[in-house]
Amino acid sequence: MKKLLILAALTAASFGQPVLAQPAPANPSMIVQHKDLDLRTEAGARTLDRRIWRAAVAVCGSASDFDLAGQNDVRHCRNETRTLASAQAEMVIANASHGQPIRVSSIQK
Repeated sequence: MKKLLILAALTAASFGQPVLAQPAPANPSMIVQHKDLDLRTEAGARTLDRRIWRAAVAVCGSASDFDLAGQNDVRHCRNETRTLASAQAEMVIANASHGQPIRVSSIQK
């Protein structure tokens, strides 16, 4: 029995799948800092947009290449998450405030 468990663990590891899957947090989020950016410039706004996109990618995760429905869900999550975070960024840029960080949270249905 012990050999069977070890074999199952090695087989799962060789296929890149976790032996014991952990549930994902209900609504993962990330803080996007922008104090170091001059948001009055186009370069600062572009840098903030890239940071928001990277945060959206991180909080929405990824799906297997073989999971088309999962890939669509991830794509939708990234787009919706970026849209909401970009709305916050537009307000911050309009006020040229450097005080409030932007929270990027995934959209869970």
